[in-house]
Amino acid sequence: MKKLSFLDTLIYLINTVLATILLLSYIVPYISPTSLPSTAIIGLAVPFLIIFNALFLLYWLIKLKKQLLISAVVLAIGWFASPSFYEFSDKQTPLNTDLKVMSYNVRMFNHYKWNSDKQLAQKTFDFIQKKSPDILALQEFYQSPNISFTYPYKYIKTKSKRNKFGLAIYSKYQILNAGSLDFNNSANNIIFADILIKKDTIRVYNIHLESLKINPKKEYFGEENNEKLLGRLQSTFQKQALQTQQFLAHEKQWKGKKIVLGDFNNTSFSWVYRNIRKNKKDAFLIAGKGFGKTFDYPFPLRIDFIFTDTSIEINSFKRYNEKFSDHYPILARLNWE
Repeated sequence: MKKLSFLDTLIYLINTVLATILLLSYIVPYISPTSLPSTAIIGLAVPFLIIFNALFLLYWLIKLKKQLLISAVVLAIGWFASPSFYEFSDKQTPLNTDLKVMSYNVRMFNHYKWNSDKQLAQKTFDFIQKKSPDILALQEFYQSPNISFTYPYKYIKTKSKRNKFGLAIYSKYQILNAGSLDFNNSANNIIFADILIKKDTIRVYNIHLESLKINPKKEYFGEENNEKLLGRLQSTFQKQALQTQQFLAHEKQWKGKKIVLGDFNNTSFSWVYRNIRKNKKDAFLIAGKGFGKTFDYPFPLRIDFIFTDTSIEINSFKRYNEKFSDHYPILARLNWE
């Protein structure tokens, strides 16, 4: 520290604090938000912490200072201890027999006019029709007479007959059974459909966990102050944990192949992600490329996922750049013997 200028000393102190927080974040996926909800907020900040530590590393590397070691060591530990933040694989080995599966939070097809584009709903519909996934899972679905997909099978669960928003699963293959987990005191939910494909019955879960209700364009993300924002986030993470426990209990009852996908409203550095992903493949980690950003935010937040059980081969994964919602659509191509 003696050889550092005042400015570099200050930068190093900030670097030390952020590196320490990043190091602590590696244990966050092992702590349930029901017991310690404040830790889940650290998990949400991991993408920011990784980027800042990478910048600190680059700064000290350019200056040829040994202070680069603190961020270098912490980032190296994270490389082995956490899910990948950036993927290089870009696996593309599609087959004609692949099952194309899409997950997309469509933000109610612009029903509440969050976007001034009057054709946005039609553009969203046209995009999905063009990609023609075999199985389509939609979150923040709105049942509108203007949106009518031509799939032969579907399961739609809205909050009520009056409130026509909810979740939907569309399929080109026969749905043998379907149902809903029906979260208490929540606008969000999980639905499932058992779909007959290649003599196998595949259970598809469409997940939409409790929403963070973050508005990146407003001060304090749409809350009155930081204290209320933190309180709301803690309450949300607790709800997500309870919803995840409800899902895990339901999932145990199914012994066949499964696909689990949707909007988790949390990152891959969370307790929610770790527990839902157990004994499954994350399509992005197998076949994705880049940051995999799925939420329209200045920093790369990956909160939408496609998981499969280990017996299913993931031949490709694609995150599309179309901005028809505050989420980006993701599509995986899957196959199995």
